[in-house]
Amino acid sequence: MEQKTIGIEVREKSGKGVARKLRAQGRVPGVVYGKGMEPVAVSLDEKEMMTAIAGEGGVNALFTLQGGGSLNGVTAMIADLQKPSLRLGLNHVDLHKVSLTEKVRVHVPVAIVGTAAGVREGGLLDVVMHTLDVECLPTAIPEHIEVDVTALALGHAIHVGELSLPAGVKVLDDPKASVVSILGRAKEEAAVSEG
Repeated sequence: MEQKTIGIEVREKSGKGVARKLRAQGRVPGVVYGKGMEPVAVSLDEKEMMTAIAGEGGVNALFTLQGGGSLNGVTAMIADLQKPSLRLGLNHVDLHKVSLTEKVRVHVPVAIVGTAAGVREGGLLDVVMHTLDVECLPTAIPEHIEVDVTALALGHAIHVGELSLPAGVKVLDDPKASVVSILGRAKEEAAVSEG
C-alpha cells in the first residue's frame, strides 16, 4: 500500500472552544500518540484528510506526517475518526504512530467476487461478515480480501479458515465462522411438500 503525506500543525491549546475555532477554519483537531511518546495535540486540513481517506487504503492508509516539529516524517495510521452527525466532514482524528517493522491489527473489508451457483438456482446470498480483523505489517495491509463465491452452492458457506489470504496477512476471526453463505429455498420446498 502506498504511503500518503498529510500536513499537520502542533497546537498548544485544547478544549471545545479551540476545537470549534479550528473547525470554522477548515481544520480538524487531532492527537498523535504511540509507543514511547507522549500524546501530541495537532490539527489537520479537513479537505486534505477527507481526500486521503476516500482513496486507496481508506481508513487503513499509512500517512507520513509533514510539519509538526518532532513529528515530521513520522509514519502513522488512523486509530479513530469522529464524524459529525448532521454534516459531512470530521470532528476529530486520532493518529497512531506505527513502526513499519511491527505488526498492526486492522479491520479489512470483504469483497465478494463472482455470482454464486446457488444464487443462479434461486438461493439468496447472505454476507455474514463485511469486514475481517487481520494482523500484518503496516506495509502489507490489503485494501480488501476477495471472497470468490462462484462455486458456492445452495446451503453451503465459505468460512474464515477457507479464505485465500495475501502473504503475511493473518485473520484473527474464528476460522470456523461463516463469511458468506447461500440460503436455500425453504418456503418453496415446504409449499411443494405440503401440496
